[in-house]
Amino acid sequence: MSTSPAVELTRELIRRRSINPPGGEQPCAELAAGLLEAAGFAVARHDLARGRTNLVASLPGEGAPLCFTGHLDTVPLGAAPWTRDPFAAEIDGDRVYGRGSSDMKAGVAAMVVAAIGLASLPGRRAGLSLVLTAGEETGCDGARHLAGVAGALPQAGALVVGEPTANLPLIGHRGALWLRAAFHGVTAHGSMPEQGVNAVYKAARGVLRLAEHAFDTPRHIHLGGPSINVGTFAGGLNVNSVPDRAEIQVDIRTIPGQSNDAICREVEAVLGEGVELSRIVDVGAVATSPQDEWISGVFDLCERAIGQRIDPAGAAFFTDASVLAPAMGGIPVLILGPGEPTMAHKTDEYCLVPAIDAAVGLYTEIGRRWMGL
Repeated sequence: MSTSPAVELTRELIRRRSINPPGGEQPCAELAAGLLEAAGFAVARHDLARGRTNLVASLPGEGAPLCFTGHLDTVPLGAAPWTRDPFAAEIDGDRVYGRGSSDMKAGVAAMVVAAIGLASLPGRRAGLSLVLTAGEETGCDGARHLAGVAGALPQAGALVVGEPTANLPLIGHRGALWLRAAFHGVTAHGSMPEQGVNAVYKAARGVLRLAEHAFDTPRHIHLGGPSINVGTFAGGLNVNSVPDRAEIQVDIRTIPGQSNDAICREVEAVLGEGVELSRIVDVGAVATSPQDEWISGVFDLCERAIGQRIDPAGAAFFTDASVLAPAMGGIPVLILGPGEPTMAHKTDEYCLVPAIDAAVGLYTEIGRRWMGL
C-alpha cells in the first residue's frame, strides 16, 4: 500500500516503543532529528535522563519563529488485551493502529513533514522551530527540563501544540493539580478499636467533605469551570488492626485565574486538621483570546478547510503548553492535531490516515503565513 511521508513517519514512530514509564523516547527523537537535520534545521538534544531525549530544532529567520511542539512518549498499554499489535502500525482501511497513533505520534509526524516542506520554500522571512519532548504524560517533565536549561527553548512568537483534536483548533486547556493527601492515626488491635485512632475514618470523612466542595470561582467562557475528583483511596495493612495511615489522590482541573497554591490551602482546610498534602502534578491552565490576530487567522483557515464555523473551545486534557508558553514569554497557544481525542490512552488506539495528511496541509499553511509566504 502506498502512503504519504507523514503516514509512513507515523508508522515508524509507533514502531519505536516509548511507553512512559520508563520512556525511552530517544529512538523517536533520533528519527525526527535525522530528517530535520537533512532539511537544514539546527538540532539540539537535551536529555531528561538516559535514553530520554528532548529535541529542539531551529530554522533561522527574521523575528520570532513559529514553534510546533509535540511529545514523544505514550501511556502504557493497559490491562485489557489488544486485538492489534500495538507496535506494528498496521493500516486497516482508513485507520493506522498502535499505541501513540493518536496521542500523539501522528501529530509529531505531521509537524516534522510540514516543517521539512516549509524549509525548502524560497523567500521565507520568519524562522521555524520544533520542540519534541520526553515525559509529557507524567506531568510535562521534558518541557520542565527544557524550561530550566538556559537558552534551550526558542523565543518563539506563537506555539502550535499537535495534541489530538481531530484537526479542530482549540484555544487552550484547563490546568491540572494532582494531590496526594496522607492521613495519620494510631494503630491498635482490631478487637479494641477504642485504643487507636482510625486513619481510614479520617480520610473517609475528608473525602465526603471534598465530594460536596465547589470552588468559588466564575466559569471561564471557553474552558468551563474547575473540577475535583478523588481518584484513589488506600489505607490499612490488615483487617484486624486499626489503620494508622490512609492516603487519597485527588485530581483537580483548574481554569485561568485560579492559584494552585490557594487551591492547596483550600483543599487542606476541607480535608481536615493533620492532613499532609504533596503535589504529584502541577500544571497551569492555558487560554488565548479568540480575538488574538494570529488565532483568528488560524480559525479562518480551519473553517475554510472544513466548510463550517468553529466556535472557540478548550481541551479537556493538559499539554506541554502549560510549561512552554510561559517559558517563551506568554505567547499565544493553539492546540491542533490529527489524532482522535476519543482514542487517546485507549485499547486498540488508532488515528485516521486522511487526518494525518490534512494536518500536514494545515501546519504548512499556518507556517507559510507566519513566514511571510
